[in-house]
Amino acid sequence: MTAGPRALELTRAAAAAASDKLAQDLLAFDVSEQLVITDVFLLCSATNQPQVRAVQDAVEEKLLELGAKPVRREGAREGRWVLLDFSDIVVHIQHAEERAYYALERLWSDCPLVDLAGA
Repeated sequence: MTAGPRALELTRAAAAAASDKLAQDLLAFDVSEQLVITDVFLLCSATNQPQVRAVQDAVEEKLLELGAKPVRREGAREGRWVLLDFSDIVVHIQHAEERAYYALERLWSDCPLVDLAGA
């Protein structure tokens, strides 16, 4: 089983919104074979707390336009690592220091990457 069309649509839209706010090192992993709770993890980095919040706001706004609301939001108050759970996808917006420390891409490196550019 691979990530469904809706998950891929949301992932690409979230990645574009994050990129518009200058998020860095965007990576998406198809975790559908490993997890039953979601299809895709989207990871991105921001250089400071205001940028983390700006990326969060942009992603939520864009996905809301597509009819997706987060079912869970964690870390928004601290602004260092925000997790947005949209069921089909989970978006991790991390301050660059947290990204380097937790290295989620290393944990999920066995999962296929999702092409963020196209269908």
